[in-house]
Amino acid sequence: MKKYRLFGAISAVCVALSILYSFVGVSQTPIPRVQLSTNPPLEQIHPFEAGTDKPQSPVTLTLQALDAIGKPLENTKISLQILTPPPNPWLTTDFPIVEGTKLLQMDAAAPDGKLEIQQMLPIRGNYQLRVNVSPLVANAFTPYEQTLNLNIQENPVKYKYFAVFAAILLSVGLLGGWVIGGQEELRQGEIAPQSVRLLLSALTVVAIVTLLFINISAEVAEAHGSGHSSGKEEIAPSVQKSQGLEVRVEGNKNATVGKLANLTVNVKDTATGQPIKDVGLQVKAIALEDNLTVFAYKGVTDQEGKLTWQEQFFDGAPHKVEVEATPSPGSKRQFPVVKVAQEVEVEGIAPPMYIRLIGLFYFTAIVGIGMAIGLLIQQRRKPQAGAN
Repeated sequence: MKKYRLFGAISAVCVALSILYSFVGVSQTPIPRVQLSTNPPLEQIHPFEAGTDKPQSPVTLTLQALDAIGKPLENTKISLQILTPPPNPWLTTDFPIVEGTKLLQMDAAAPDGKLEIQQMLPIRGNYQLRVNVSPLVANAFTPYEQTLNLNIQENPVKYKYFAVFAAILLSVGLLGGWVIGGQEELRQGEIAPQSVRLLLSALTVVAIVTLLFINISAEVAEAHGSGHSSGKEEIAPSVQKSQGLEVRVEGNKNATVGKLANLTVNVKDTATGQPIKDVGLQVKAIALEDNLTVFAYKGVTDQEGKLTWQEQFFDGAPHKVEVEATPSPGSKRQFPVVKVAQEVEVEGIAPPMYIRLIGLFYFTAIVGIGMAIGLLIQQRRKPQAGAN
């Protein structure tokens, strides 16, 4: 009987070990993945800075589709979505309308399994890159998805500016508290001493001016893209034909900050009307006001002779979408470079009122802390003065 019990115990242990080993084996089974690299390195990337003369360039994002053993996949279609960091009502960014939205969505043919784009990142925070990899040839491999994270730190210079500004506000509050704490005796019929009344009046004026400044700045930002300069550069046509080839840019000619604009490049044979695949395309989205490239992509047309993407123009200013079509190496169809472009008008959106009021609240709170410190210092000085 003891032998049977011992045999049963050993069998149970063996079964348990087998199940555990199978779980460990499954967890260690290699799976296909997407490898992300950036240029410059992640620690050197900072968000877009508006209104600066400092040269700025978009970040190069390279996505490489790999199989289970880490080998680059071939003949793939890569779908990419870039989601901006979620909103934080207490710590807003320079572009609060952009928070929690889609920055880019595109489908691209990747013969070597690589998708490389250049994208200007407008705000700080954790971006999500949702990638879907599928085969161009049916059943070549099993499609898979992966979500990658890209955490962008704020520019340290902005923290320095804020520290200086906060120190100034704190000093103003400290001076005010010092004056109030050392107030003279009330005269008959006065609610507060004259110095206190003057100080409170000054603080009220400062609060009103600050609120007006915040609102006027927001309105100027909203109308930022509505004006047009008289010396605007000449834009290439959105349709161009050359040696039996037609290249056309289609999509939205009006966009809004916070929303995606639809854009498509079509390449077809002018004689037959059939799409032409594997034509090299170099795409750029340029903010015309600063002549700044905010998006760039170099690739080829898909099986339908198209390149389709959706892009958010986060800066409320006119943009130009510029496309250069070139023959692929080794292609039988050779033609000179074809350039097409389309201008996109962008409507800026002013930040909501509650975001402006939050900024005013912070400024007022810093001044209030300074006043409290000034009052505390004066209260501690008075007993000493009375004792003397």
